[in-house]
Amino acid sequence: MAGDKVVAVNDDNFDSEVLQSDKPVLVDFTASWCGPCRVVSPLVDQLAGEYEDRAKVAKVDVDESPATARKYAIRGVPTLMVFKSGDLVTKLVGAAPKTKIAEMIDQAL
Repeated sequence: MAGDKVVAVNDDNFDSEVLQSDKPVLVDFTASWCGPCRVVSPLVDQLAGEYEDRAKVAKVDVDESPATARKYAIRGVPTLMVFKSGDLVTKLVGAAPKTKIAEMIDQAL
């Protein structure tokens, strides 16, 4: 299942999994109580499988990782960010279609 390709990231491993990754990383900042997050989540899972060899896909629960959410000024969820070589490449707040999320990853490839 594609969801198995998604890396669970938190305050403790954000730097090693995202900022130090040798591939671009799509990070889905999410929350269990968030309706739009539940809409975006399966799309992110699908993209994790489709981009498996070229990019990493990670999810951060903002309630479980408040320091990371604060560091990146997450004010609304879902927030999608793409990092490359430790730098933020693009950011999108709110639910988006799969094609738009894929375009974000493509920008970093």
